[in-house]
Amino acid sequence: MKNPYYNGPKSDHFDGRVFFNPQGIQPKSFTNFLKWKFMERQAKWPENFVSEFDGTIPQQRVEGNALEVTLIGHATFLIQINGLNIVTDPVWSQRVSPLSFIGPKRVNPPGVKFDDLPKIDYVLLTHNHYDHLDIVTLDMLVKRDNPTIITPLGNDTIVKQTITNANVIVGDWGDVFSISNKTRIHIEPCHHWSARNTTDRSMALWAAFVIETPDMKVYHVGDTGFHSGTNYEDIEAKHGQLDLAIIPIGAYAPRWFMKAQHQDPDEAVDGFKLCKAKHALGHHWGTFQLTNEPIEEPKHALTKALGKKDVIEDRFLAMTPGQVWRV
Repeated sequence: MKNPYYNGPKSDHFDGRVFFNPQGIQPKSFTNFLKWKFMERQAKWPENFVSEFDGTIPQQRVEGNALEVTLIGHATFLIQINGLNIVTDPVWSQRVSPLSFIGPKRVNPPGVKFDDLPKIDYVLLTHNHYDHLDIVTLDMLVKRDNPTIITPLGNDTIVKQTITNANVIVGDWGDVFSISNKTRIHIEPCHHWSARNTTDRSMALWAAFVIETPDMKVYHVGDTGFHSGTNYEDIEAKHGQLDLAIIPIGAYAPRWFMKAQHQDPDEAVDGFKLCKAKHALGHHWGTFQLTNEPIEEPKHALTKALGKKDVIEDRFLAMTPGQVWRV
């Protein structure tokens, strides 16, 4: 099948048709997926798991060298930095699925109501899985604020198939874009894959981002496998001291199936130490049940890993919807 999203030259992570993780673990096959779904037992999640921070109303702007980061839920953050409002992988929908009536359902409301969201200037879209690229929410944002969407190769095609007037900037790993207020957005590697259906696996690229201002550097990863820590080491070598790393800690069980695509809390702490960030925020847990672990296990496992690896707990927080982290 021809790639429907991207046509470009071969590279160390694109073979002319599909993208791949250089020297990495490729995702398991559909046969393994069926084995996981029908032979593994999934923990029972509660129908409602409301955060104590539910209903947060953010500031309209955060100016100067201050930083405020608010978790909306799952991988959706509001990052207020250098006078800009940036949202990552925006999902306000009730389900993350190609169908509105079936698929993983939200067990807590968004930490910030959509109507309480300040005007969004930029959207960072890491990849095309439904829990990260939600067309319904993107359409709402484009109609309300017309933000600039920054995303890796191929995802622009997916967005514009439905939202034809969306303002999308697309780039490859290593590309950097200068945006407002002397801020730069770097598109960086992570260890993952992509798909919107059963025929388009890895035909659009996945990525992490570094937000660089004159005063701060924030590293955001939507999804990643640990990949021996390679990408974390490379980020530190390229960018130096990071003020904040926003990294996933959930959707990791069972390990035989998920290791290639989702790191666990123990690996997340290793990654935090390797990239040498001052602080870290953990996400991608407690909102949509995608995998087998109990709902609060990622938070508890993170606390255990921090103690085992001699990291002060306050340096790496497992965020819950509506919670705000400030500098």
